[in-house]
Amino acid sequence: MNDDERTQRARRKVRMMRGFYIHAYVYALVIAGLFLINILTSPGYFWFLWPAFAWGVGLAGHYLAAFGLGGKFGPEWEERKIREILEKEEREEA
Repeated sequence: MNDDERTQRARRKVRMMRGFYIHAYVYALVIAGLFLINILTSPGYFWFLWPAFAWGVGLAGHYLAAFGLGGKFGPEWEERKIREILEKEEREEA
């Protein structure tokens, strides 16, 4: 992989990370707003938890897409798998 490809890959990664941070910020603001509306209108039932949970699942998915599973399926894993597949295809062609 040349420097230009690595730079493009790094830019994509940074954009995904920025997208996650924006998503998390909007999530926090909206859920806080829903919490306030919930407390003011129907304090006996915490309905704001339903959208908080559902949207939280989406936010978790966005986190995994942006940051991976703690490095387990990160860029190093991806590169290693690509090399393995290419090597296997080369052996099969020979």
